[in-house]
Amino acid sequence: MKSLKMLLRFAIVGGLILLLLVPLTMIRGVITERAAYREEAFTRVADSRAGAQTLVGPIRVVPWTEREQVEVVDAQGNKKVQVNTTEGHWLQMPRTLEVKGELLPDQRSVGLFKVPVYSWNGQVKAVFAADDYPAKAGRTYGRPYLVLGVSDARGLVGTPNLRVDGTAVRLLPGVGAAATVGRGLHAPMAGLADAAGGTLAGSSVELELRLDGSRLLSVVPAGDDNQIALRSAWPHPSFAGSFLPNERRVTAQGFDAHWAVSSLASDAQRQLREGPSDQAQSVQVSLVDPVDVYTQADRASKYGVLFVLLTFVGFILFELIKSLRIHPLQYLMVGLALAVFFLLLISLSEHIAFWQAYLVSAVACIGLQAVYLANVLGHWKRGLGFAAMLTVLYGALYGLLISENNALLMGSLLLFAILAVAMWVTRRVDWYGLAASLK
Repeated sequence: MKSLKMLLRFAIVGGLILLLLVPLTMIRGVITERAAYREEAFTRVADSRAGAQTLVGPIRVVPWTEREQVEVVDAQGNKKVQVNTTEGHWLQMPRTLEVKGELLPDQRSVGLFKVPVYSWNGQVKAVFAADDYPAKAGRTYGRPYLVLGVSDARGLVGTPNLRVDGTAVRLLPGVGAAATVGRGLHAPMAGLADAAGGTLAGSSVELELRLDGSRLLSVVPAGDDNQIALRSAWPHPSFAGSFLPNERRVTAQGFDAHWAVSSLASDAQRQLREGPSDQAQSVQVSLVDPVDVYTQADRASKYGVLFVLLTFVGFILFELIKSLRIHPLQYLMVGLALAVFFLLLISLSEHIAFWQAYLVSAVACIGLQAVYLANVLGHWKRGLGFAAMLTVLYGALYGLLISENNALLMGSLLLFAILAVAMWVTRRVDWYGLAASLK
């Protein structure tokens, strides 16, 4: 009978733990919802200013038209000659492409959320080799032009300065027939010597532009040999895309990165010819938030059940060893106080630094429980003992959050240490005797 009482006690505590999963799950839902609001803030800034930017080119385009006479038979069986017209274009990638410039970082506030933005002062140099445009019966080549792909032309500040072989050339909106490049600009070049076929002379292109964007800048390595150099005062870059920098330096004063990409290692040229350009290989740099409070709060909330479980195990040991009587409602109150910690953490971290929000939330919850448990456990020393245990747990959790790369190892060691301590403390406990002593 006494053993059944103890089993019933464990069952009640287990039921309370399952019950506390409801508020913990709701709090995680709040964290997810707030993260979604932040993404909406990014979208609003992108809609009103400019979004993530992708630079493609410059690329040389030669449009052509083919006219072919074919003999067709109409419905009455009469033969007649019909002219079929086909339009297309030929893309020539630069032999060498050099892209460099500085990203000037800034932030835009949307309510409580701050969105990192930038203005890129870019310089682009491209050299095109001479190339033949083959003669073909019925084909006529049009006037060649340069194409510059820019994913969001609203980010262009002022008029870009384009020079072809040292001569200033005016950029026009749109990419003409080169739809695979996506959105952007184009500039007409000198006409061909012979529209039926011949050789397109080589040329050098220089471009200076200022481009506004949000969070991400991508550059497609469209040339045979690509040299890309980007720098910024933003101290927390994230390098992504198909190629990582060959050289990079990241300090508290900013970053400096350099990519050297050959067409032998990149499939970007083929992808640009087949389109669309947003699926082409690129180098990418993002201005990321150094402390993503929503990710950290979500990671912290995953340990909520562990906090509740360890606290309740401590209560059960006090009940059995010290012959205390703790009501299930008191278990529930302490569990709710543990859950509220995570709600305080996410709400405060939107206004102050994450570590400050963590400290304030932990001190508030530990203090509340120390006062409450001093009365529940019948002595202030016991309340302080539990408060000390919670302090260790909160400290260990913060260590897990700031050591993302070692979180799994530290979490495993923490669980092993907790289990080892529990087994050591209870190694000589006579559980049958404790069950028999229950009233």
